[in-house]
Amino acid sequence: MRKIDLLFAEYAESHRNSTNKLIHWICVPLIFWTILGFISLIPSGLIGFRYIGEISYVSLIAMALVTLFYLRLSFLISIIMLIIMTIMESFAYGINIRFEGNSWMVYLGVFIITWILQFVGHKIEGKKPSFLKDLQFLLVGPIWLLSFILKKLGIKY
Repeated sequence: MRKIDLLFAEYAESHRNSTNKLIHWICVPLIFWTILGFISLIPSGLIGFRYIGEISYVSLIAMALVTLFYLRLSFLISIIMLIIMTIMESFAYGINIRFEGNSWMVYLGVFIITWILQFVGHKIEGKKPSFLKDLQFLLVGPIWLLSFILKKLGIKY
C-alpha cells in the first residue's frame, strides 16, 4: 500500500462520524487558509502576480515546502494543492489589502472559531485529532478531503 493511502487510512480512523466530517469539510480549508494568511503577514519582499496579487517571499517558501511534502505522496495532489494554495494566497492578499494593518485579527478570529469547531467535532466523534499523534496530519487533512473529490470525479491520485 502506498504511503498516501496509509496516511489516509490512519487519518480516517478518527473521522468516521458524519457530523465531525462535515465540520472538517468547513474548518480544515479555513484553518489552512488562515495559516497561509498568517504567513503572508511575515515581513519580507513581495512578488506581484497578475490576477493573483502580491505574494511574499516567505509565503512562496512555505508553499514550496508544503508542495514538496505533497509531492512525496502524489504528483497530482501536489499540483492541485499548489493551485489551491495560490488561490488561498490571493484571498489572503485581498484580506491584507482590505484590512490593512488589522488582517491578523481576521485570521485569528477564523482560526480560533474553526479550531473550536474542530475540537467539538472530535468530541462528538469520541476520538482525539490525528495531529496529536503526528503533526504531519495537519497537512494530511486537506488532501484527505481532496481525495474524496478526486474519487468522486474518478481521478486517480
